[in-house]
Amino acid sequence: MTKVLYPGSFDPVHNGHVEIVETASSLFDHVVVATIRNPQKGRGLFDLDERMAMLEESFAHLSNVSVTLFSSLVVDLATELEADFIVKGLRAVSDFENELQMAQMNNEVSGVHTLFIPSASKYSFLASKLIREIAVFGGDVSGMVPPSVASRLAERVRETNEEKKS
Repeated sequence: MTKVLYPGSFDPVHNGHVEIVETASSLFDHVVVATIRNPQKGRGLFDLDERMAMLEESFAHLSNVSVTLFSSLVVDLATELEADFIVKGLRAVSDFENELQMAQMNNEVSGVHTLFIPSASKYSFLASKLIREIAVFGGDVSGMVPPSVASRLAERVRETNEEKKS
């Protein structure tokens, strides 16, 4: 059985992430999607429990996908899960440069290899940061995220706007 780990902040999960997981689930026996609060990306819009719920909802249609959260190095989680590979999605050349360096470092410290899955061009522009920004300013992101995520984003924006009015 081949198990892979797909780590990310997923704040929020979007259709590009879904595409990568669907592809990985068709190639491998088991895919573990793991979310972490990435301190390099600043304060998240959703906490880890909310992200876990969105991931579970987004991948409920895939029987060989499970979700988890972690607060360690990705390679430590990969080792703990006995993952055969780490999977990363690539949108553009700029992603490759950063991810290649990380993959080489991860392999050096753990022996775990990283496999890259390119996104379809229709999703290559998607980034959680941009989706959050568009949603906060009232833009329509419903075509960029799973339906349950769109609902949660709308609710979070509504809550945030009410707090600002208070």
